[in-house]
Amino acid sequence: MELNQLTIHELQEKIKNGDVSAKQITESVFSRIDAVEERVHSYIRLMKEEAFAAAAKADENIKKGDVKPLTGIPIALKDIVCTKGVTTTCGSHILHNFVPPYNATVVEKLKDAGAVFIGKTNMDEFAMGSSTETSWFGSTRNPWDLERIPGGSSGGSATAVAADECIASIGSDTGGSIRQPAALCGVVGLKPTYGRVSRFGLIAFASSLDQIGPFTKDVEDCAIMMNVLAGYDAKESTSVPAEVPDYRQFAGLDIKGFRIGIPKEYFIEGIDPEVTAAMKKAISVIEQSGGQCVEISLPHTQYCVATYYIIAPAEASSNLARYDGVRYGFRASEVRDLLDMYKNTRMQGFGAEVKRRIMIGTYALSAGYYDAYYKKASQARALIKRDFEEVFKNCDVILTPATPTPAFKIGEKTDDPLQMYLSDIFTISANLAGIPGISVPCGFTTGGLPIGVQFLASHFEEGKLIQVASAYERNAKIEKRRPAL
Repeated sequence: MELNQLTIHELQEKIKNGDVSAKQITESVFSRIDAVEERVHSYIRLMKEEAFAAAAKADENIKKGDVKPLTGIPIALKDIVCTKGVTTTCGSHILHNFVPPYNATVVEKLKDAGAVFIGKTNMDEFAMGSSTETSWFGSTRNPWDLERIPGGSSGGSATAVAADECIASIGSDTGGSIRQPAALCGVVGLKPTYGRVSRFGLIAFASSLDQIGPFTKDVEDCAIMMNVLAGYDAKESTSVPAEVPDYRQFAGLDIKGFRIGIPKEYFIEGIDPEVTAAMKKAISVIEQSGGQCVEISLPHTQYCVATYYIIAPAEASSNLARYDGVRYGFRASEVRDLLDMYKNTRMQGFGAEVKRRIMIGTYALSAGYYDAYYKKASQARALIKRDFEEVFKNCDVILTPATPTPAFKIGEKTDDPLQMYLSDIFTISANLAGIPGISVPCGFTTGGLPIGVQFLASHFEEGKLIQVASAYERNAKIEKRRPAL
């Protein structure tokens, strides 16, 4: 087995035993990138020179016995987190030349843990999308079927892990942008509780919903990454000073006596039959693992999509007002006056989906419509959050599909925004409620496309998520396949 195919914990063992060097691992990853990246397009920018410099430093530290949690491990970063001296574009023309003067907190944490940064991954423009088709740099393709989407908005981060172009990666999740592509690409993806991982240096889409999290090859790796990423950050106003446990200790524990809620509202008409069949098998595995599955109700689920697509665009219209061609990024040329420069910069700099959401959000916040839309959506959000609070009084974890269908064809939904928005129907609620969620591979369709099962837990209960997801992964014994690239 090639080094690029191994997990973090497998590589840690090899590094500890002196079997491999950080340089060899990095070489293996870049060799894989050379072989498949042209077809998959996981990356916007590779950081080859920086990666080999970091690997050399890691090898020096290994010789001294200074081995940290991610020493020598190649990690990819979604191009939405600021990297000092390295272009950070958010998949947009308007930021195609933006070079941040500082690192995001998660970048600093990964760096301090010894990670080797491979590059910046492709994404839907400003994280607005479910398919990584809105990127100014072109679409990313699903490594399991190059004619299909990888999910979004963190499609590049998901495919980089699935195609073995890195060992783990970082994504962001505003309405499912980690869990949905993780499910469609057959990897593990975790969205932490809002406030658990610092958003300092994350380019904002919707500030009350955004959260940073990891993509990994298995659940134990997810726990390792969370140990590095989680924790209070005084630089970030929504960061919560809650105690961070050792997440790795939860991986491998049994779930005997756990109550697992199965929400009836998530098993509805319109779900692909193969996804439904996979969920039934997942429920059976959980029961065989000692979990007690009980039917529950989340009655306000029907309002999630409508609520999200008022709140998220409203916050986006406010956050994206800063891109005006004055301070940084793209500026339109050949303009008559200041107002003309503003209009042309935003018209030429933003793509169609970003413009659509800015207009929706600005309308929802405008005088005379605020109460009818944004205020109502905020009230609905409170009811959605309360549904979860009630359920978690009697349940440890909730099990749902991660997506209603397997990966669809590229271009299939680009002309129908509503159908595209419905791709996130099972993931949006966790962002509205601020709770953590994880997607774990749970099998394949007859056509060989991955399917993911989602587990949700109460605020700051990532440990329970890892415990249940790990027990499921261990007992489901999903066939280990790799994309035939």
